[in-house]
Amino acid sequence: MLVLVAWALASCVPPPIVPAPLVTAQPPSQPPPAPVPATPPPPAIPAGPAKVALLVPLSGPNAALGQAILNAAQLALFETGGDQLTLVPRDTKGTPSGAAAAANAVVGEGVGLILGPLLAGEVEAVKPIAHDANLNVIAFSTVTDLAGGNTFLMGFLPRQEVVREVAYARQRGIGRFAALVPETPYGHLMADALRDAASSSGATVTRTVFFDPGTGDPSAAIARLLPAGAPNSPTADPSGPPSAAPVVPDFDALLLPEGGDQLASLARKLVAAGLDHKATRLLGSGLWDVPDIGDEPALVGGWFAASPPDARREFERRYRATYGRDPPRLASLGYDAAALAAALARGEGGPPFSRQAILNPNGFTGVDGLFRFTPDGLVQRSLAVLEVEPQGNVVVSPAASSFQDLGY
Repeated sequence: MLVLVAWALASCVPPPIVPAPLVTAQPPSQPPPAPVPATPPPPAIPAGPAKVALLVPLSGPNAALGQAILNAAQLALFETGGDQLTLVPRDTKGTPSGAAAAANAVVGEGVGLILGPLLAGEVEAVKPIAHDANLNVIAFSTVTDLAGGNTFLMGFLPRQEVVREVAYARQRGIGRFAALVPETPYGHLMADALRDAASSSGATVTRTVFFDPGTGDPSAAIARLLPAGAPNSPTADPSGPPSAAPVVPDFDALLLPEGGDQLASLARKLVAAGLDHKATRLLGSGLWDVPDIGDEPALVGGWFAASPPDARREFERRYRATYGRDPPRLASLGYDAAALAAALARGEGGPPFSRQAILNPNGFTGVDGLFRFTPDGLVQRSLAVLEVEPQGNVVVSPAASSFQDLGY
C-alpha cells in the first residue's frame, strides 16, 4: 500500500513550490491515452483564503502515517507562504465509509480541492462524491485504475521505477533481465513492467520466477531461477561465505522488488546459492529507498530508482526539527500536495484548482523532485538512479531537470 503541530524554525526555509520554467510542452513518456470525458469546472472559489481538504486516516491502523502526512502538509503551508489557502483535514478512519463521510463533510464546507485519501478503497469511495461536487481529487494511491476524469494520483508508481532502472541499465550495456518477485498483485505488476520496459528497449527477460511471500522460504524459487548444478544449495547457511565458483546465470540483471527483512534474506540466499551479485546487477524498487539498505553486504552495488535524495533529506531534517521525529517515507507526499495546492490557489497555470492548472505540462517542483500529471490522471516523475553503498546510497544517474530532458 504504501507499495504509500509545531511550526518549523524560520531559518533554512526553501523556496516555494512553483511551476517549472516554461518550455515547449512535452507529451507523456507513454503513448497518449484515449480522451477522457471533460469534467465540469470546479466551483467558484469564494473571496478570502481558499479551502482545500486533506483526507487522511487519523485513527485506525494507518493513523501514524496519516498524522505524518498532515504534519508535512502543515509544514509546507508555513514554509511556502500558503496564506491564500486554508487546510481542512478530516479523518477517513482508513475505511471507505469513513472516507465517504469525510468527503461529504468537506463538500459541505465549500472546499475547492481534495487532497487524499490514501488507500485505494477510500479513493474509490470519494470519487463519485467529488465528481458530483465538481471537485478535483489529488489522491495518494498507486492503483492506476482509479485515475482519470477528476481524479489524479500522486503516489509513487512502481512501473515508472522499473522503466527508469531498465533505461539506465540499457545505457550501461545490460541486455538480459530476470525477475524474482512475490506471488502478489504487486509482484505481477513489477514483472509485467519489467517485460514491457525490456521489450520496448530491445532487451529480453530470460526468467521470471514467483515465490510465495507467506512461506518465508524462497529456496524452491531460487532453485528455479538459477541454473542447475549451482555450487551451493539455496538452503545453505545464508550467513556463510559465497561460493568460490559462482554460477553463471542467463541474465545480467535481476529485479528483486522486496523490502525489509525479506529483501535482506532473499539477497543472502541468492549469494549462498552461487549468484555473484557483483557480476549480476540487482535491481530494486521503491521498497529499497531506506537509509540503512547498505547494511546488507549482498545488496551493495544494486541499483534502484527514486526521487532525487538531496531535497528530500533536507525536508526530513526540517520535519525532524519541527516535530521531533523522523517522517515516514510517504510523508513527503503530504508536503508536496499541500505546496502544490498553494501554487494552484495563486492561479498559476489556470483558474485555481482547475484541471487546466493541474495539467501544467511543465510540471511542478517539490521535495520529491520534478513531477507533473498526465491527462489520464497519473503522475509522471523525474527519477534518479541510486547505487547501494555501505556508507550511503550514491546517485549514479541524476534525475532530469525538465521534462524536455526526460529520456525514459
